[in-house]
Amino acid sequence: MAIIEAKNLTYTYPGGTQPAIKGVSLTIEKGDFVILTGPSGCGKTTLCRCFNGLIPHFYAGRLEGELKVAKLNVTESPIYEMACHVGLVFQNPENQLFALSVEKDVAFGLENLGMPRDEIRKRVDWALQMTDIEELRERAPHELSGGQQQRVAIACVLAMQPEVMVLDEPTSFLDPLGAQKIFEVISELNRQLGITVILVEHRLDLASKHANHVVIMDERTIVLDDKPREVFDSESARLIGVGIPKATKLWQMLRQNGIRLDRAPVNSEEAIQLLRGVLKRDRG
Repeated sequence: MAIIEAKNLTYTYPGGTQPAIKGVSLTIEKGDFVILTGPSGCGKTTLCRCFNGLIPHFYAGRLEGELKVAKLNVTESPIYEMACHVGLVFQNPENQLFALSVEKDVAFGLENLGMPRDEIRKRVDWALQMTDIEELRERAPHELSGGQQQRVAIACVLAMQPEVMVLDEPTSFLDPLGAQKIFEVISELNRQLGITVILVEHRLDLASKHANHVVIMDERTIVLDDKPREVFDSESARLIGVGIPKATKLWQMLRQNGIRLDRAPVNSEEAIQLLRGVLKRDRG
């Protein structure tokens, strides 16, 4: 079942001389874990703003084409209605954390929806538990590390229990270990709760093992849209210059030297298993 359907979507910011995205057509199924990547300035963030209704309701401008998210027509549905279905985690968590405590930040969206106090308390407790930050409940967000702040930002969105979670480069301020932990949290939410995840990310080595769908944008439109293995092993991905996982690059080098693996790996774990299979076969 498709949860996001975009057809020939084109958007131009107010005062813009050319579209920020043009002719975007995309289908995302419910429960997918999607990596959205591409060179800087290709339109990834703009597309994410369309998914939750910030475009066209907040940024105005001119939006053409069709976009349905969770069966809602984005151009006809107000932001507060879209917020019940789509949660957006910003690139910089400090942009969405402003309360005096973590608990109050997580409760903020629910309070704006006018939920009963008991339900708010229940959802806040649950979101803090799911993101493993219960001990930070009374801490001030500005006192936390970057990784902790990112978990709080995810908890704020998660408490709303959206069908779709959009994360715009959530690990850009983190070291590799911190990024890996964030990806694991997101992947767990995707698997346990069936939340559709759209992850804008350049660290494909770390993120690729969690995804079942990869979309690459270039020149403000979608140029590749397929399963991770097919996308990362394509010549087009290499020419665009996205950070193809090192495991896939290794497979391509081995193939050029006459060493064949059953399939192209998209992460280090797959590469190790495939190489062990080759060694076992050769020894046999």
